Amino acid sequence: MAKKKKKSALTTRALELEDAMVRLFTGKGPAKKKKRRKAKKGAKSAVKAVVKKVKKSAKKAVKKAKKATKKRRKAKKK
Repeated sequence: MAKKKKKSALTTRALELEDAMVRLFTGKGPAKKKKRRKAKKGAKSAVKAVVKKVKKSAKKAVKKAKKATKKRRKAKKK
């Protein structure tokens, strides 16, 4: 599938004006505006999953560090 080349803003506007003139003289109604494409939902959920994993691993690291310091303090007391 070949990628479509994006038109410049000026070209797009010129085409819109040309279309508007044609519609004005032919008596057709206004053209429908193109809807903006929405981002895929899959990407969002994938990002959320990664964030969740990172947070979980960070919590694990903190727990491990606390455990180690606790162990060291206990050993120091003896």
